[in-house]
Amino acid sequence: MSLVFNWAALGQRSEGPGTGGTLRREPQDFRVEEVPAYAFSGEGSHLYLHVEKTGHTTAHVVRELCTQLGLRDRDVGVAGLKDRHAVTTQWLSVPAKHEARLGTFALDGVQILETIRHGNKLGMGHLRGNRFVVRVRDAAGQAPAAEATLRTLVEGGVPNYFGPQRFGLGGLNAEEGLRVLRGESALRDPRVRRFLTSSVQSAVFNAALSLRLERGIFAAVLAGDMAKKHATGGVFLVEDAAAESLRAAAGEISATGTLLGRKARPLTQDAGELEAEALASFGLTPAAFQSRLGDRRFTRVFPEDAAVEATEDGFVVAFTLPKGSFATSVLREIMKSDVDFTALEDTPGSPADEGAADGATTDQEES
Repeated sequence: MSLVFNWAALGQRSEGPGTGGTLRREPQDFRVEEVPAYAFSGEGSHLYLHVEKTGHTTAHVVRELCTQLGLRDRDVGVAGLKDRHAVTTQWLSVPAKHEARLGTFALDGVQILETIRHGNKLGMGHLRGNRFVVRVRDAAGQAPAAEATLRTLVEGGVPNYFGPQRFGLGGLNAEEGLRVLRGESALRDPRVRRFLTSSVQSAVFNAALSLRLERGIFAAVLAGDMAKKHATGGVFLVEDAAAESLRAAAGEISATGTLLGRKARPLTQDAGELEAEALASFGLTPAAFQSRLGDRRFTRVFPEDAAVEATEDGFVVAFTLPKGSFATSVLREIMKSDVDFTALEDTPGSPADEGAADGATTDQEES
């Protein structure tokens, strides 16, 4: 199997021809609002900035904050990365001692909507999720079809694929990541090397998830699965697949896929056979990922607060996803077309590319 990202190679959750349409004709067509993980106290040594930006990556805004306020890069806290080809709002944190200088900050396309103090620096992954409001053009009369598909996804879940942003321009990051794992890459930047190898982890995860869809076990669990509770996050080994599949069908639990590494052991029994098949399709074994820590990731997520509104030339779809999930997975199901976005341009192949184009975060970067 090719390591180059290709939606056509991945199984779909929903049926039907799809709405088609065009995304991102204008930045305002794609809006992302970060949902904080916790309430801010109003007191403390860190100042949280609620920032709306258009035409800038998060990394660029951070650099400008550092330059204009005299900060070091490590002084600025970020929960997630957001693309410049959208209107996005997110929280950043800076040491509160710099609050008086904040009034001098100015950058076209960037507004600081509000500020509030809190006790700790904002850290990567410190968010509950992202709210998306996306306009699909060139799809007149397709709002009912979009609404029907969205309802299916809300009720049964959406495949939690890593989207094209994870794989860089042209979807080629995983191929270079494989060369890193094999010791064949000339790249020396450890951060870039980690990100590229994480793309290989992601490709294996996507392939295993696609097999579950193709074999009709997306909404079920297998013996040997490590299932996760949606309400509490508790993870447990599935021993009685029939009994636990009833809970999966009710949306209480879902299987997790393995982002292979030292601390994420391969699945066993029936689930392990499926995972091994996905690995073998790339000519890989778990031993290839010993340089990574590893992690577990939900195979499906449930969009919340979802709605569709018709427009003259198409429709607007809105939904909220948990952190680390890609809006492209939802849009692909609705539109039934490639929904690739331009990756970030700051550093080709860098962690800044991951998920930012559709509001996802780099919470998997160190996996």
